[in-house]
Amino acid sequence: MIRLGEKQILTVIRKKDFGVYLADSAEDKDGAILLPKKEVPPATEPGQTLEVFVYRDSSDRLIATTAMPKLILGQTAVLTVKQVTKIGAFLDWGLPKDLLLPFKEQVTRVREGEDYLVGLYIDKSGRLCATMKVYDYLRSDSPYQKGDHAVGYIYQIHKEYGAFVAVDGKFHGLIPARELRGNHEPGERLMTRVVRVREDGRLELSLHEEIRYQIDMDAAKVMELIKSYDGVLPFTEKASPAVIGRETGLSKAAFKRAIGRLLKTGKIQIQDGRIRSASEEALQ
Repeated sequence: MIRLGEKQILTVIRKKDFGVYLADSAEDKDGAILLPKKEVPPATEPGQTLEVFVYRDSSDRLIATTAMPKLILGQTAVLTVKQVTKIGAFLDWGLPKDLLLPFKEQVTRVREGEDYLVGLYIDKSGRLCATMKVYDYLRSDSPYQKGDHAVGYIYQIHKEYGAFVAVDGKFHGLIPARELRGNHEPGERLMTRVVRVREDGRLELSLHEEIRYQIDMDAAKVMELIKSYDGVLPFTEKASPAVIGRETGLSKAAFKRAIGRLLKTGKIQIQDGRIRSASEEALQ
């Protein structure tokens, strides 16, 4: 049986001037589909087998191609939006006919030229379409362990639980709400750290390094901010969490740790209730 949206080995049963017809077997002549001439390998004859991908052409007919798309049925891939129209967005998936991402399958507004993680499914009309609702496409058998780093794509944000993440676009992951800082949205690509591998194989993730490393990173970030204010920060660790978060992207606790590190290393000093660079050298 010829399977829409999948790679498969089919048999050449007829040869024509405009291409060859392929079927699941030499006997299955009624269900044959066309492989256009421009894609037929040289010296191809009836009885030979070819690996092809099956999709629908612009006339909605089943057709074969020897070009392998970036996405096949049941899997996920990061694809680029080529065009946004009234019926949805069209994605570049490596085939002449672009892939439709219907509005109802979008979890955030998509923009032309941007990349998004999607899965491939067959809609009620028998057409191949993309979806950003990838939960059911993800697995729980990742090779990652605690402390590992991995790229993740946010596919859903829940105010109570946090950001649901597709690690490597394949595996279940979650950044707990307490770990989120600043503004995030579905489709965003992030570098994450594995905090825990749950018993069910799903990954608990963090956007931050372990505290011993994170403090130095946060201190460097705060030092750059001080430089941008010509060496004098217009607020201290006593400022409200909202102000600190808006200006630095850090929690109040992380900001205070960073200030402590900068004081200890002599890069800053606090005078007249203001945080200042300790010397001109500290700005270099």
